[in-house]
Amino acid sequence: MSTVKTGQVTIPRKHKEGMFEIRLESIGGLGANVAGKIMAEAGVLGMGLNGSNFSSYGSEKKGAPVKAHIRLCDSETPIRTNSPVENPHILAIFHEALIKTVPVLQGVGPESTVLLNTTKTTTQARELLKLHGGYIGCIDALNIAIEEKSRVNIPMLGAICKASGFFNADALRDAIKHVFGKKYPQTVAGNLKAFERGYDEIKTEYFAPDDRYPYQPFVRNPSRLGYLNQPIGGVVVSAGITRQKDLSPSRTGFIPVLDLETCTHCGECDYACPDYCFVWEKGLSKTGKEAIFLKGIDYNYCKGCLQCVWICKPKAISIGKESDYNVDEITVPLSFRK
Repeated sequence: MSTVKTGQVTIPRKHKEGMFEIRLESIGGLGANVAGKIMAEAGVLGMGLNGSNFSSYGSEKKGAPVKAHIRLCDSETPIRTNSPVENPHILAIFHEALIKTVPVLQGVGPESTVLLNTTKTTTQARELLKLHGGYIGCIDALNIAIEEKSRVNIPMLGAICKASGFFNADALRDAIKHVFGKKYPQTVAGNLKAFERGYDEIKTEYFAPDDRYPYQPFVRNPSRLGYLNQPIGGVVVSAGITRQKDLSPSRTGFIPVLDLETCTHCGECDYACPDYCFVWEKGLSKTGKEAIFLKGIDYNYCKGCLQCVWICKPKAISIGKESDYNVDEITVPLSFRK
């Protein structure tokens, strides 16, 4: 690939249009949209490049899938493309569980770098992703964010800076200060520490393409319904059904943890839960009367809203970091999932 120079900035890789492209795969609440804006600001205002960024998402709420797209090129190259990034040089996955429900690897080739927020090793991450080939970088961005009182997006920015090979770290630091300095000045110091740790702690390894996993080309999935085939009367043909949906990719890294020894089986958690995650069973009380007892949580339907934690008066439910638990082992499945 040819090289582009802009002042002292050298972009080592680019597509045929002359651009270096980044795609962020995330969920609402982890800061991917802000991360895209910070990278574009650092590239354009801090490094003298041409750049653009935008985000795409469905419902604007915490936990919904989000994609951010960033393009950077030298100042003499016009950017006339406003479509989603199809073949990213860097793909950053902010939430490991997205892999189960979103085709995050589409368009990722052997020259791409995939950065994953995970506690897994690069080898384990390759198996989880089923990556055809390319670079994989692993970073425990959630733990860094917790310890530095930041968000996942900032250590991921540090990892992206290092993996890119051309991002100016000072320009990114200045952009972080600018974005957070006026409105949230108390967060600047922690965000800068999180950025440095993301840069220092990313571990990257190259995997040569092989026959174990196929390359996944980028595919656009047009809407199944349009003005020619829309049902008369606006009939909803694919109603949302909680029973058929895995909500685990909506969690931002935290889960409710139940202590049955402390639980009084009052049922207030069940009233507060919007997704009916709590599993109950009939039994006999100490007096011999039939009663209903809480058995556990079906984490397949838990989106990590933690409303049950706030309402639990006996403090039998606490907040746990999801990566500290084997969720499959502590899940108590609802009766229709057995």
